[in-house]
Amino acid sequence: MTSFKSKIFNLMMRNRHLLRGKLRKEQFDFNTSITAFREQCEKSAARYSKLPPGITIKEEKIGGIHGEWLIPDGADRTKVILYVHGGGYVSGSCHDHRGFVSTFAQYCGYANWIYDYRLAPENPFPAALEDSVQAYAGLLDLGFKAENLLIAGESAGGGLSLALLLALKERKIALPAAAVAISPWTDLTCSSNAYSTKNKVSVAPLNSWVVFSKYYCGDHPPNTPLISPLFGDLAGLPPIFINSGVDDELYEDGEQFFIKAQKAGVDITFRAGLGMVHCYPMLAPMFKEAAEAMTEICEFIKKHLN
Repeated sequence: MTSFKSKIFNLMMRNRHLLRGKLRKEQFDFNTSITAFREQCEKSAARYSKLPPGITIKEEKIGGIHGEWLIPDGADRTKVILYVHGGGYVSGSCHDHRGFVSTFAQYCGYANWIYDYRLAPENPFPAALEDSVQAYAGLLDLGFKAENLLIAGESAGGGLSLALLLALKERKIALPAAAVAISPWTDLTCSSNAYSTKNKVSVAPLNSWVVFSKYYCGDHPPNTPLISPLFGDLAGLPPIFINSGVDDELYEDGEQFFIKAQKAGVDITFRAGLGMVHCYPMLAPMFKEAAEAMTEICEFIKKHLN
């Protein structure tokens, strides 16, 4: 049974439009301002921008990509988590994810390097993927060993993390020790039933994933494996941990990727958050289920980086 506190948090997140004085949930179409959406995301992130104690922030460009280190006190600096932020490929930044990723870094005890990849619609696929490959290769060029690297991300960033694994495999670049994907977007065809059955109770604006997909895919088919890793050859990938909230459009994206990867022989773990919304582990320690999910994710990370 879900905790009372989680029910309150999830209810608030599902009904954010009411808190902004709007009776109906926001609906996206191709006339929706992406600039305004980005500004809204920045304002929302400001509520969670307080950094936990013991976190050092340091900006650094790696592989030609701007990013910043979020380093917990006492972290082993030979080991790094490359963090890939979410935002539907159209929004998100180091700045608006700083609070969440700092908490993530504190929980797991490792330095995280989060970076700003180019966003759609100004920069459709493959811009974000190419920036991600450069960021990962840049860490290798700095002397970090692949076995001491782990890739993690949430939402579109979770999907991009998995696509990055496929790109590294294709290019014969040494794969990281493991990967973590929280509520990953793995199928930009948006073809699962969840996109219609769960959109009304999820935290995302109505029809937003369809709009985001078109902007990111550009002229490329949405089932291109490096866009939608669900359609890729998953054999040979490193250990992966996926957590997905059941009350989310992207739940089946994570579940179906898990099923396919397991059949391909990948060491993969899937956790379904009953009654939970999109990316709920990133809300730790606000309620019990988020803290428990984050703790399990960090145990996976410590196992593979140690």
